[in-house]
Amino acid sequence: MRRVAVIGAVCALLAVPAVAPAHAREAPTPTPAPAPAPDKSFAVYVGGDLTANGHPFLGGFGHEPSSHWVDIVARQQHPAGSTVQVGATAEADIPGELIRIPQASETARYITSNYSEFVGFPAPLTNGGLNEHGVAARDVWSDSRPELVARTPTPQRGPTYSDLSRIAMERAHSAREAVQIVGGLIDRYGYTTYGGNSHLFADANEGWVLVEMAGGQGLWAAERLGPDEVRVSYPGYIGEFPTTPDADHMASPDLVSYAAGRGWWRPGTPFDVQRVYGTPFPGAPVPVGGRADPADPSPYRHPPSLEAEVRRLAPATLQDVMRLVRDPRWSDDRSGYGQVAELADDLPDPGMGTLWLAVTAAVTAPYIPFHIDTAEVPVEYRQHRYLTHGAASEYLDPQYAEQEATESATQTFKRLMYATCARPERYLGEVTAAFEGFEAGELEQMPAVRARAADRYAAGDRPGAQRELTDASTRWAGDGLALGRHLLDDVLARSRADGGLREPRVPAPPGETASAQSRSMTLRSEETARDRLDCDLGGGWADGGTLARKGSYGDPADVPDHRSGADSGGASAWLVALTGVGGAVVGGAAVWAGLRSRRRGTPGA
Repeated sequence: MRRVAVIGAVCALLAVPAVAPAHAREAPTPTPAPAPAPDKSFAVYVGGDLTANGHPFLGGFGHEPSSHWVDIVARQQHPAGSTVQVGATAEADIPGELIRIPQASETARYITSNYSEFVGFPAPLTNGGLNEHGVAARDVWSDSRPELVARTPTPQRGPTYSDLSRIAMERAHSAREAVQIVGGLIDRYGYTTYGGNSHLFADANEGWVLVEMAGGQGLWAAERLGPDEVRVSYPGYIGEFPTTPDADHMASPDLVSYAAGRGWWRPGTPFDVQRVYGTPFPGAPVPVGGRADPADPSPYRHPPSLEAEVRRLAPATLQDVMRLVRDPRWSDDRSGYGQVAELADDLPDPGMGTLWLAVTAAVTAPYIPFHIDTAEVPVEYRQHRYLTHGAASEYLDPQYAEQEATESATQTFKRLMYATCARPERYLGEVTAAFEGFEAGELEQMPAVRARAADRYAAGDRPGAQRELTDASTRWAGDGLALGRHLLDDVLARSRADGGLREPRVPAPPGETASAQSRSMTLRSEETARDRLDCDLGGGWADGGTLARKGSYGDPADVPDHRSGADSGGASAWLVALTGVGGAVVGGAAVWAGLRSRRRGTPGA
């Protein structure tokens, strides 16, 4: 196979001469590594020909049980000679070594969900997001065949999945260029893995899926997705692949020859990347609209089955894709956030590109639209020490005192998940209706917000446009948090009234006296997808999954009255009443001023 196309452009972006690829260097004796759990994240691409408005969608989430927060990273200039750290430490499951590689002279503005923990991989970590050039990215697990995992040399060197996602957001002007950049980095510096991985990149014209293999050989493959295609990565995969170059496929130079040399592929037969380099899908096939086998330990983890379901959604709407990412069949305690990017090439200004983002699992959290030109993230949606590595054994840096003093939106919506999913048959339907109604209200207000911003852009007033977009996102974020707090209080109060909160039934080891309430709250290590806390009522909600619910979307009338009294965690909730179409400027500005006044002196304010 050929090297990545347009290699000269990639070298310019990397600002570094080519060096020997990782697999050409002498490697220490490989050591076996543990196999990863059979689900780590979820992504879905829907081409523009299959959507109601002609815009492609890229949605998904990461599976990480750690702290999550929203970040908007500014465009930045970097002095000549600047470098960036990549790789993993010796604590990783497959031990690695941190290195530094050249940084680009300019990096793009982008929106992302950061998180704090993947053992041996330095934080903050990211699985992608949306950048100012209209490129969206999702990072998804993709197990390599056991022989490759076992022969991965240690210490590993090269960028990790998170490094590659972040660099793609910083540098790519298109989905195709994201593949060229990531492939070029692997070719030059190698790849640090936990057992194999993949990415989904998309822009307004096309999508690309890229799979990176374990083994220390620098093996990767990428396939183009057109406007009439659907791809569900759960895990990420590529099927039949050409053995000679074409415009719709890219790969490392020895992708085919390496497999042939080991007898994993026989010339003259179809070259299927998943069969040659991957592992079988963990879940069993499921009929469209059907339910997974109750005995399947990895239900709905069969991408072709899910792709057939997504095709039935056509013409898909934004709400359909948001609901798909929220679906309780997979949005559970391990889902760190929810993201949906609508990729439009007809925006008045690139700053209006939008990432709909739930700060934690969307099954019990609202989507907030953050535009590329949103100036900053409300402090409640930023990093807090809840679920952050080291928080239990180390003290707080005083620089973060006021940021940490605010309510953590991630923790509030996580608490709502625990309260709701403990009794999903009673609460899930109304919690979902409340959040979908809230999002319907956002969608009703969005045209007026965008029209005002577009007028500002047209007049050459970019700061004014940024204020319009920032005020709207801040207002929606504060109101969404107030709604989540109201739902949490209501669910807990009703559960207490309905026989009381359920006590844990955890047997004590012989001789131990601590009560059940004080014992380890950690789920056993041999967990399956069915063991984790979830709200699945057997195929999704009480009336089924996303496909079964198509055509019925949120109603603002389903949002309970949550605006009485003061909003102690964010903006004053009563101010939201001012923010209809006619009062958005006044109400949004008031909320924004309130949040700004509380953040005075906080880093980044």
